[in-house]
Amino acid sequence: MADLNRLEVLSPAGDMERLEAALEYGADAVYLGGKMFGMRSAPQNFDKDQLKKAVAMSHERGVRVYVTCNTLPRNDEIIHFEEFINDVTEAGADAVIANDIGVLSLIKKYAPDMEIHISTQAGIVNFVTAREFYNMGAKRVVLARELSLEEIAEIRAKTPNELDIECFVHGAMCVSFSGRCLLSSYLVNRDANRGECAQPCRWGYHLMEEKRTDEFYPVFEDEKGTYILNAKDMCMINHIDKLASAGINSFKIEGRAKSAYYVSVVTNAYRTAMDIYKKNPDNFELPQWVKDEVFKVSHRKYCTGFYFGHPKDCQYYENGGYIREYDVVAVIDECRDGMMYASQRNKFSVGDEVEVMSPGKEPVLLKVTQLINEFGESVESANHATMKFSMPIEAGMSFPKYSIVRKK
Repeated sequence: MADLNRLEVLSPAGDMERLEAALEYGADAVYLGGKMFGMRSAPQNFDKDQLKKAVAMSHERGVRVYVTCNTLPRNDEIIHFEEFINDVTEAGADAVIANDIGVLSLIKKYAPDMEIHISTQAGIVNFVTAREFYNMGAKRVVLARELSLEEIAEIRAKTPNELDIECFVHGAMCVSFSGRCLLSSYLVNRDANRGECAQPCRWGYHLMEEKRTDEFYPVFEDEKGTYILNAKDMCMINHIDKLASAGINSFKIEGRAKSAYYVSVVTNAYRTAMDIYKKNPDNFELPQWVKDEVFKVSHRKYCTGFYFGHPKDCQYYENGGYIREYDVVAVIDECRDGMMYASQRNKFSVGDEVEVMSPGKEPVLLKVTQLINEFGESVESANHATMKFSMPIEAGMSFPKYSIVRKK
């Protein structure tokens, strides 16, 4: 039986806006990066002052903060690590995520009381390695994505109970083992192991015969396409019970480079699913609306990764793009006296049907019957970026601040 008190929904936070989304929609913990030593350089990340603010905001909600320092730093970067880890400690972060053994030794030297999590980049696939990292001072291991549920259960059974096990349960997957890829570095001089991946696994490829340099031949996996390296996204929301039974403590959502909307929707879905599981672990059954939520963000086709054995259906050969069926059109500021007051995000108009998503609640469909701008004038469309507007809603209807209005 899973220890329900140790189950955690862990959400990504690429910047302050995405952090706020994770907090509003129910994360138990967030992971984020500073300006150095993190595996995602594309998001804005957090400087020293922002990190202090992020930790304070999170702790006010009872949410833990884990800071990434899981790149493979070179000689000229190591000299900056003491300053970095001192900033993290001063900010009050709850843990750091490390990969490199040298970095691990420096954390123990400069921040001996800091909780240490071992990154999925370390490629932990057996109980001996997990146990040894525990002996080296790790409180948690983030297991390699290439493990089945049975293998995870064995690792859980053969490691100290005090060691937390964290696994990715949702988001983009890498075609390379635990993210150890040189393709981006080789093709465009952007090192994936230093947070700069250009995702060339998502590109289309052709063959060229050496004596016919102006002729290109598609690389066909089947008759539909050439995207032979392109992995589907992972989605395990229907299997929370199986993951918990295998001994996973922390359910990690990928996506520090994804939008605040993505963080809101996916965090909300897994928070709701986790709460449903905790209420009745022996009869886990999700309502359809929770299952549907993960399809309302930009995503590739979904699969279940390696959890149920070899992922024979986890490559997607048709194209390298996303499926996107919904746009965020507004974020709600408040509701009172039969009116919704909100800030526009994308254009929408009178006559449109929209959907309101609030934390932990089934989305509500609304018909836009009137739009009123900030000057009290009726308008046909909310068509100015971030414009303030109001619209009538049914008597007695109300939505909390930060609820999201979206349109299919």
